[in-house]
Amino acid sequence: MDKQPKRKRTRMITSSQSLAYAISKFISGVLSDQISARWLFSIGLCTVGCINVVFSWSSTVAAFSALWFLNGLGQGLGWPPCGRVLRKWFEPSQFGTWWAILSCSMNLAGSLGPIIATVLTQSYSWRTILSVSGMICVVASVFCLLFIKNEPSEVGLPNIETAAKKSKAGSSSDESTLSEFLLSPYLWLLSVSYLVVFGVKTACTDWGQLFLIQDKGQSTLMGSSYMSALEVGGLLGSLAAGYISDKAVAKQGKKIYGNPRHFILICMMVGMSVSMFLFRVTVTADSPKVWILCLGAAFGFSSYGPIALFGVIANESAPSNYCGTSHAIVALMANIGGFLSGLPFSTVAKHHGWETAFWVAEVTCGITTVGFVLLRNIRTKMGHVSKKASD
Repeated sequence: MDKQPKRKRTRMITSSQSLAYAISKFISGVLSDQISARWLFSIGLCTVGCINVVFSWSSTVAAFSALWFLNGLGQGLGWPPCGRVLRKWFEPSQFGTWWAILSCSMNLAGSLGPIIATVLTQSYSWRTILSVSGMICVVASVFCLLFIKNEPSEVGLPNIETAAKKSKAGSSSDESTLSEFLLSPYLWLLSVSYLVVFGVKTACTDWGQLFLIQDKGQSTLMGSSYMSALEVGGLLGSLAAGYISDKAVAKQGKKIYGNPRHFILICMMVGMSVSMFLFRVTVTADSPKVWILCLGAAFGFSSYGPIALFGVIANESAPSNYCGTSHAIVALMANIGGFLSGLPFSTVAKHHGWETAFWVAEVTCGITTVGFVLLRNIRTKMGHVSKKASD
């Protein structure tokens, strides 16, 4: 009898965190261009730890919701400073690989966390586990504050961007005004493309299991196995996208018009559309299990790869004084895409069926891919470009 109210309370608590995370991630991206990334990341980690401890002492829904909202705000402070530190420490030909590795660390934590928590709950209460995890976060934040360095010059090494400028005689500063940055068409091409890709990926991960079970006649176990295959494929796709695109950057160099990473990005976006089409058209109640798992892995591979690349490209294409803001903007658009994959997408499925809903997602992804192909050679250097650099 009381299961429905419990589910509503759970959704309220988790939704409050998701909303706070989206808001905080955008604000953190902007702040990372203005203050120390080391301090911003450490403050966020310490905040999450303290809130976890206080959460373990609480007992009301209102307190849980408020604290988990604050937890989301703290978590949102984490990724943008990491992106800025990566740009400062690694060459463009290594940036994508390390970005992908850092992204995979979150997938790894998301995969192992529930397993570890389940094992620990057999011996300890959830309050104890949450409290101890919070204390670990606080201690880790102190170590991060002591050992993370914003840029190589803080330990006596030459900065990557400074060295690159010196190697280009007569090149001007990489910094731009806010208006020059915001008026860059490439920023909004990335934003819209990321919105669609992230929205389609979220729709498939949130609703793909239901589509398999309700429309395709597959078992619940098959639905869970499909999602596992998708996540494994996503892990490999992120690493492959970063590594292969880095090889392209090392071979071709950074360009003002076009980007060496575009080829792998477009190939993966095509892969998204094709794997969705095959999933929608070929899967039936009698389909081989291996085929369904292969389609799940293929979609994960081709959807998580672009998600990693959009962040990399947005960060590296922006002027040095707005690289965090650039990632914040495209990430905000991705969150909007994630929202659209929720209620609007499920509403289409409710009135027209899952088949039609996934067809809409498939066509939207295909149209976006074609548009990106047509605009792939526009000026990708956001903000100010000197005459010498554009010659």
